[in-house]
Amino acid sequence: MLFDHLVVGGRTLEAARAHVEEALGVQMQPGGEHAVFQTHNALMGLEDGLYLEAIAPNPNVPEPTRPRWYDLDRFEGLARLSNWACAVTDMDNALDEMPEGAGAPVAMRRGNLSWRMAVSKDGTTPFDNLWPALIEWPTGVHPARQLVPTGVRLRRFTVSHPDGDALAAALEQHFADDRVLIETGPVGLHAQFDTPHGLRSL
Repeated sequence: MLFDHLVVGGRTLEAARAHVEEALGVQMQPGGEHAVFQTHNALMGLEDGLYLEAIAPNPNVPEPTRPRWYDLDRFEGLARLSNWACAVTDMDNALDEMPEGAGAPVAMRRGNLSWRMAVSKDGTTPFDNLWPALIEWPTGVHPARQLVPTGVRLRRFTVSHPDGDALAAALEQHFADDRVLIETGPVGLHAQFDTPHGLRSL
């Protein structure tokens, strides 16, 4: 697994996008709509091939026929850093090695982009949604390449969970990234970024 992107969820896309832009001092780009889960997003390119996604239910379309990804149906409170995603090259084989509840492949499309995402039946991921959502991009395709450079670079991403040792042990079998720190504590995510305005965080 390779670090792919960070997700800021919100009850509305306007709230999620505003949270990112106010925190980092950099504007996001328009994204698009996701027909399967009836969500829409905005995006920000980060250095090192990563990107940041603001996402929320789309109020202008019918309700989806299944729970939304990223547990957005049960999202409450203010917009915040809520999920993260890792890329895999072979989704089917990768899921065989993941914890129970990591999901099953779902074919996705947004504009000219297509990919596969692992989504569970209830839209959650293991460890209270702190396990990374798995994504498989076609070879040579990645949305970060289509985003305007912002000069924003992820410095540190901290994942906190009451059973942090178990989460760290499960992750280390598949994932290693010096920017990612797993801690034992209340459920939460925190990210620090180097930006054109100095050190900022979500």
